[in-house]
This record gives sequence, C-alpha cells and structure tokens, in this order.
Amino acid sequence: MDCKADKQRSLTESLQEYLRGVIGGIMFSLPLIYTMEVWWAGFTIHPFRIFIYVLATFTLLLGYNNYGGLRYDANRLEVVIDSVEEMGLGMLVSTAFLWLLGRITADMTWEEIIGKITVEAMTVAIGVSVGTAQLGGGDNDSNMNDQKQPKGPPSPIENQGDFWGQVVISLCGAVLFAANVAPTEEIIMVGIEISSIRLLGLALVSIVLGAIILFYSNFIGADKFTRSRSIFTIISGSIITYAVALVASAAILWFFGRFDGVALITGVAQTVVLALPATLGASAGRLLLQQGSGN
Repeated sequence: MDCKADKQRSLTESLQEYLRGVIGGIMFSLPLIYTMEVWWAGFTIHPFRIFIYVLATFTLLLGYNNYGGLRYDANRLEVVIDSVEEMGLGMLVSTAFLWLLGRITADMTWEEIIGKITVEAMTVAIGVSVGTAQLGGGDNDSNMNDQKQPKGPPSPIENQGDFWGQVVISLCGAVLFAANVAPTEEIIMVGIEISSIRLLGLALVSIVLGAIILFYSNFIGADKFTRSRSIFTIISGSIITYAVALVASAAILWFFGRFDGVALITGVAQTVVLALPATLGASAGRLLLQQGSGN
C-alpha cells in the first residue's frame, strides 16, 4: 500500500514538474513568441547556423541541469535525459503557440515550419529547464508538515473579504506581463489574421494555463494562497483570473491606440491574443507578488 502511494506521489510530482517546465518555458520566452523577427529567422537563417544554435542551446541545458537544475544529485545520464526532454518540451510548446498565433499553416513548406519551430523552441527549452527547477512551491516534507499541523487563519485567497485585494494583485501581474508586448505591431498583425478557431483555442489555453499555475503545478506560493482545490474554486478562480487578464489587455491596447479605426472583431481578437501573457501574469503574479505577505 505504501509502495503504491509512493508511486502515485512520484507520478504526480513528475507531472507537476513537466507543467512547471511548460509554464516557465512560456513565461521566459514570451517576448520572442510574439516577435516577428524571430518568426522570420526560422526561414531566413542558414540551416547550419540553426544547427549551431541548437547545439549551443543543448550545451547550455547540460550545464544548467548539471550545476543548477532540479536534482543536484543527478548523474550524467540523468542530466542528458533531462536536457533532451526539455528540448522536446520546447519543440512541443513552440509548435502549439506558433499554430495558435497562425504563424505556421498548412500552406507553408516543411523547411519553413521546422525552421520557425526550432528557432523558437531553443529559448523555450531554456525556460522549461529554469521553470522546472526554480518555480516549485516547496518540498514534500513541508507539505507533509502542513498536513499534520492544524490549519491556521484562512489564506488571503480563501478570505472572501480580501477578494478585491487579490483582483488588484492579479491586475498588477497582468499589466506587468502584457505591457511587454502590447505596443508591438505583432499583436495587431495576429489580431487581423487569426482565425476564429485559433482565437477560441488561444482563449481556452490561457484559461487552462492560469488554472495549472494556481491549482496544480505546485507553483511557488500556491501552497499559501490557493489551498482550496474544490471544483468550484478552480473554475471560478480560473474564470476570474482570465476576466482580469481581458480587462488589463483591453485597457493597455486602448492606451496605445490599438483600437483606433479598427473593426470590433479585430479589437476583440487583439484583446484575446494579448490576454495569454496577461493571464500568465495575473495568475503567476497573484502568487509571486505577495510572497512577503504570506508568512
């Protein structure tokens, strides 16, 4: 029975590590995911330079996983395996977001598609490695101790009276992340060209990523501020976080004049496109920006 429990806990922790890696890969590479020069680089740079870029990235991953990764006692084979997995996750994340943003389509050549994915994936892979190791919320011992000890006063997120405080903190995080890409031409370009299916997919992915950060990935700070894991809490918390992200995105786009002279559907599309980084900021910021108040 204990063996089964240990195995189940190990599988859960492994999945949480992968999810933190995905979140980290997206968070740390957001400016590049929304940069057209990086999109173009995939089919303008010579394949040999791309190969050198891949080799250099893999070398960096080996070095980071050996000296500053998640497992300090990992042997050389484990370091290599972790690095390969991070490269693979980087490729998957890059493929998904390039498709959602309409940057890879069926009418492109395989050379162009592979080039775009590879160039984006290298930075994402480094983000995956750092995110897996550095964004964790605590070890098993602290979690077990929390279970053994009686619960103290409700955390801020559980206190209904502090609801607006959480909204303000989420808004700060959303603005912090979204403002990095809101003034760029890429948001307008994607907003004009994106299809309704991709737009819906982008909205769903944003909501799911916010829920993962807040409630499942053992993200740093989540154990203090999101102790409740009920279905109602997860759904309501994710929807509220996404709503905050949409409001922040619309406000920032309006400030930069991105709604001037555009059709309503284009303005909505721009808002949803920008809401992806805003959702990451709203959910991650909700945890990271109040670490000092959780003690």
